[in-house]
Amino acid sequence: MDDLQALPKFRDGLSHVYLEHGRVDQDQKAIAFHNAEGVTHIPVAPLCLLMLGPGTRITHAAVRVLADNNCLVIWCGEENVRFYAMGMGGTRSALPLIRQAELACDEDSRIAVARRMYEMRFDEGVDPSLTIEQLRGLEGVRVRDTYARWSRETGVPWHGRSYDRRDWRSADPVNRALSAANSCLYGLCHAAILAAGYSPGLGFIHTGKQLSFVYDIADLYKTEVSIPIAFGTAAEDPEELERAVRLRSRDSFRQTRLLRRVVPDIQKVLGQRDVTDELEALLSTDPALPTPLWIPKEERA
Repeated sequence: MDDLQALPKFRDGLSHVYLEHGRVDQDQKAIAFHNAEGVTHIPVAPLCLLMLGPGTRITHAAVRVLADNNCLVIWCGEENVRFYAMGMGGTRSALPLIRQAELACDEDSRIAVARRMYEMRFDEGVDPSLTIEQLRGLEGVRVRDTYARWSRETGVPWHGRSYDRRDWRSADPVNRALSAANSCLYGLCHAAILAAGYSPGLGFIHTGKQLSFVYDIADLYKTEVSIPIAFGTAAEDPEELERAVRLRSRDSFRQTRLLRRVVPDIQKVLGQRDVTDELEALLSTDPALPTPLWIPKEERA
């Protein structure tokens, strides 16, 4: 990598690509996917997320090209309904992560972040006297009302959120569509979190999982993105439901310009200003130089 400043910005990306049962090789400054149908050339400069499903193999050279272009690579289950492993983001600074950890480890600041997350989901102001439990209850009502509204608008029956990851096909079409749409949304938010230098595991509302912060951020967009996509696709009853959901998610992400919103929204819920200038200053230093050393407050000049 010659110039870290030349890394593509996450907001300029083109969402995601899901691949399965094939081989991924380097193709000059891009990648090529080889499968039974032939060869598909995929530009990586504008790509923010590559999801590798079952039966995929990827070369070292292809991973290097993807990393150079700040594209997150994740290894997932069939139809992206399970998450197994991930690569690394393109940010070289730990500053966003340190600030996130400070907020998550302090009870008062964590409550403040959780409150901002809930407030961002509502279309109108929220009574500041409400507790986190009361906000959670209001959010539950809002989501249930959204399910009911889209069920009425699309004619798709809704009997509640229910699925078994061990028996995927036993779920009804709309629940399968919801899981597939949410998986795409999780992947996109995951890529944004890593690209901005935050940890996917340091959540504020969700906790205890390696993707807790991913779930926190994705919940900001589910009623706007995942639920309409799932009900709309289930109403059409396509032969390949999950594939249709992925394609519709891709188009929705582009139409709603979701990529441009995720990182600013992360900074908003964390109560942080834009750290672009500080990151660029850090990236402009010689990468061969040793990192700064920590000094306790009482010992600082």
